[in-house]
Amino acid sequence: MYWLGPCLVVLGAFLWGVSGGLGGLLIDRGWGPLITVFYRGATGFLFVLVWLMWQPRQNLKIDSHLILWSILGGLGVTGNLTFYLISISEVGVAVAATLMYLAPVYVYLAAFLTGVERSTIPKWLAIGVTMLGIVLLTDVLNSATSTITLLGVTAGLLSGLCYALFIFVFKHAAARGGRPQTILSISLLSFTLLLLPFLDYPRLVAASLSSDVVWFILTGLFGAGIAFPVYFIGLRTTSPPVASVIAMIEPITAALMGVVILGETLSLLQLAGMVLILIPVTLLSTRRI
Repeated sequence: MYWLGPCLVVLGAFLWGVSGGLGGLLIDRGWGPLITVFYRGATGFLFVLVWLMWQPRQNLKIDSHLILWSILGGLGVTGNLTFYLISISEVGVAVAATLMYLAPVYVYLAAFLTGVERSTIPKWLAIGVTMLGIVLLTDVLNSATSTITLLGVTAGLLSGLCYALFIFVFKHAAARGGRPQTILSISLLSFTLLLLPFLDYPRLVAASLSSDVVWFILTGLFGAGIAFPVYFIGLRTTSPPVASVIAMIEPITAALMGVVILGETLSLLQLAGMVLILIPVTLLSTRRI
């Protein structure tokens, strides 16, 4: 059953990609990023809560340290999903998903600065190639006719930074004996409460009564209710290098969703930029350089 862990990681990453595409669809239908991301996290929280209550005695054994780390993870999830959907609304699903996948680059830069990781020429070359990929993907060289906005690019980069944060926090919390359903429940509850003050409540109610409510539920079910649990269960028996490679299915799935469902298009230079980002990021993630 050694294949089960990687298969679960693939499924989780695939569902994250699908959820990103559905989020783009809802934004395209006129619902704002905050409304869309709130329903994704809140719906996901309800599904994870059912999982938490399956074995309440074991799952509710928590301490203050676990709560604090899970709340910090919730901050990372909030930033990741919110900035991701803001980026989608500005630059499209394909570009936003690829920018978010830059998370390993942030981890390496932080490791260089703190001395945790040894700085080498191949690693800096990989980061340099990644930066070139960003230039091509965001169409900076053709800024006169580009539809890419500074807000969209900035939000995409910040989503990747927050992605790196919550992955690090979740791994740390799990290493201290925290159960996935407990960590995810606290994190997604924090996510929901953090967004409440910023919501347009009339629009929130309108969304729940609209014909798009099914898409909102599916976004939360795929993007949080199922994706988070299966990803972290799979990560238990999957080495980080393998998980990093197969997680590439997320930006690829999201990009395909954007092309097929939303009719997004990418120029040849942008496609080249996507490749220049994904290859070195994967090499960095798997420590092949």
